[in-house]
Amino acid sequence: MCSDLMPSQSRTTTFGSRPQTVAQVLELNFESTSLSPNRMNRRTSATSQLARFVATYTPSGCKVNIHANAEYKIRHVSCTEQGGSRLSNSFDVRPYEIRIPDADLHDMMERLKRTRFPQDFANEDWRYGYNTEYHRTLIDYWINEYDWRAVERRMNELPHFKVDLMGVPLHFIHVRGKGLNPKPLLLHHGWPWTFWDVRKIIEPLTDPVKFGGQECDSFDVVLISLPGYGFSSPLTETGWNFWKTADLENVLMKQVLGYERYATAGGDWGALIAQQHGHKYESDVIGVYTHFPAQLSHYLAEHPDQPEGVEYDPALGLPASSEYSTDEAGWFERGKLFVENESGYGELQLTKPQTLAALVADSPAAQLAWITEKRYFWGLAERGSGTEAFEGVWPKEDLITTAAVYFLTGTGGTSSRYYWECRGNPWTPSHDRVPVVGVPTAVSIYPGEIYKPPKTWTEKYFNLQQYRVHSSGGHFAPLEEPEIYVADVRDFFRTLS
Repeated sequence: MCSDLMPSQSRTTTFGSRPQTVAQVLELNFESTSLSPNRMNRRTSATSQLARFVATYTPSGCKVNIHANAEYKIRHVSCTEQGGSRLSNSFDVRPYEIRIPDADLHDMMERLKRTRFPQDFANEDWRYGYNTEYHRTLIDYWINEYDWRAVERRMNELPHFKVDLMGVPLHFIHVRGKGLNPKPLLLHHGWPWTFWDVRKIIEPLTDPVKFGGQECDSFDVVLISLPGYGFSSPLTETGWNFWKTADLENVLMKQVLGYERYATAGGDWGALIAQQHGHKYESDVIGVYTHFPAQLSHYLAEHPDQPEGVEYDPALGLPASSEYSTDEAGWFERGKLFVENESGYGELQLTKPQTLAALVADSPAAQLAWITEKRYFWGLAERGSGTEAFEGVWPKEDLITTAAVYFLTGTGGTSSRYYWECRGNPWTPSHDRVPVVGVPTAVSIYPGEIYKPPKTWTEKYFNLQQYRVHSSGGHFAPLEEPEIYVADVRDFFRTLS
């Protein structure tokens, strides 16, 4: 059974508690006060669209000023006390709607129609890389069947926001949980992911009763697009990597959204970000859920966070095969296969990401090829299983949507720089305490994951409170096995206060 785990004040915003009604606080101030009937209709529409925003971010005793231009496009939102002074710690949080210009969509389609396909042979099992015949199939689907606007409408069913934070035009989703006392949960995507790859777990986490859970399992979900990914663009400053993203998110959660403490979860880059929260911000973090447990010094030559008493393979930089139990048979070999056969993308993005940017910025087909090959080898489909098994996991629409988000936002290059910045702006420990991640941690192991450390290492690196090994799923667990993912998250955080 659940218990009341979070104090009610933990879900207040920077400004205090939310108002009873939108009407108590909503005030629209427009540059143009001469309103035609058509503009009046637009004003009514704008007011309706802002209701969700105001209900989320406005406290009682706060007068909201929503500033828009003559076309009723929101410029910014400010909050003043009843006496008229601007509140301290206020941020320019703006509701955001995804709307790609028609001209950009037309340009993308014209480029797709001019795709030149490479010669390919003896590559039915993808041993040489991305299979060209499958590429033709995807491009044909993209041109003739895929509907970006339909996907875009589904995306906009979620509450999107933007805020300029630490020099980043940060895009994030903030979905309030149902019930009296949701726990704040910071979710993450990775590369080559987007926020859309996490969509399947959002509603089960925010409305658990609808999906067979209990009201006390409800979460307030916050999900950002990583800096330089998707709609957190354009990125114009260097230095952005996983540990700096954790710093940014801590500001978002505590100063912008006003949570006193929060839970966090992720895989891929999102795992390292979540683990950095649990390393650096112990007093702010309830717990960490990771399905890609890796060292925070993962891409560095030196490993100051290497646990004592664990034997390492010097050639691979991974725990040695002797560390694995009989129950973990094949795990070491899986990691070895990845390092030796599947990590070329990483070396390119760690060293010369801007060269790659020149290719994927010009060609949506190139962007699709670059990321789809990773989905093939990192997900449920193992090497040699072919495209039929692959499509059982990854519908064409999902593959194309991911490529489209990267291409249409022009973030193929800046997302790749995230790797370079791990060495160019290296992680350093915030403390030398053991374990490295000191907050309560849950680890889930999926069979198709690219790297699975032995439990002996995991127990030393984390304050391990929950450990589960699953029989299905891979690197993209929120999409591949959303029900398992949600159950693990609920079970773990239900025990924490």
